[in-house]
Amino acid sequence: MILTTVVCILAGIGAGLGTGFAGISAATVISPMLITLLGLPAYQAIGVALASDVLASAASAYTYAKNKNIDIRNGLVMLVSVLIMTAVGSFIASFVPNTTMGSFSTIMTTFLGIKFLLRPVMTTNEKNAGKSRRRRVVESLICGIYIGFICGFIGAGGGLMMLFVLTSVLSYELKNAVGTNVFVMTFTAFTGAVSHMIIGGIPPLYILTVCIISTLAAAQFGAVLANRVDNVLLNRLTGVILTVIGVSMTAIRLYSYLI
Repeated sequence: MILTTVVCILAGIGAGLGTGFAGISAATVISPMLITLLGLPAYQAIGVALASDVLASAASAYTYAKNKNIDIRNGLVMLVSVLIMTAVGSFIASFVPNTTMGSFSTIMTTFLGIKFLLRPVMTTNEKNAGKSRRRRVVESLICGIYIGFICGFIGAGGGLMMLFVLTSVLSYELKNAVGTNVFVMTFTAFTGAVSHMIIGGIPPLYILTVCIISTLAAAQFGAVLANRVDNVLLNRLTGVILTVIGVSMTAIRLYSYLI
C-alpha cells in the first residue's frame, strides 16, 4: 500500500505540473508509472490518467481564463473534431496490445521540452488574429481530428500535439496556447476516461482517487505560477519540466524492458 501511494502521488505531481504549465495529458506521466511500477494493465492505467486529467485540466483552464489567457471561441471549433476522434481512438485502442501504447508521448515530451529551451515561443496573439476566420476554422478542424485520435488511442500525446499545433501552426502565444489547450483537454479527457472505463472496466478506486487528488493539486500550483511569470521564464520552466518528464519516462520504460 505504501509503494502504491508513493507511486500515485509522484505520478500525480509530475502529471499535474505538466498539465498546469504546458497542458500535456496526465497520461504522459501516470500511465507508464502505473504500468511499470504497479503492474496495472495499460488500458486501466490510461483510464486512471484520463480521469485524473479531467479535474486538473478544468482547474487549470479556469485559472488561465481568469487571467484572460484562453481562446474559447476557437477552442470550441477544435473541440468538436477532437471529441469525435477521441472516442474513435479509444475504441480502436482496446484491440491493441499493452506494449504498443505510450512510446510516442515520451519522445514528444522530450522533443517539446528541448524545443522550448532552445527556441522559445515568443509569438504574440496579434499574429493569430491576422489570419482569416475561415482559415483558422479549417486548421482547427483538421488538427483536431489528428489530436483527438492520438488522445483516445494512447491516452497521451493529445495535449502535447495540441500545444505544438497551437504555438507552431495556429501561432498562439504560449500562455494563450496552454489555456486553450487545457480547456479542450478537459472535455477530451472526460470522453476518453468514460470510454476507457466502459470498455475496460473501473480501475482500482484507491489508485484512481490518489492520482486524481495529487494531479489536481499540482496542476493548480503550476497554472497559478505559469500565469504570474513572463513568457521568457515560462518557456524555460515549461522546457525544463517537459524535458525532465520525458527523460524520466524514458528511463522508466527502459527499466520495464530490463526487469
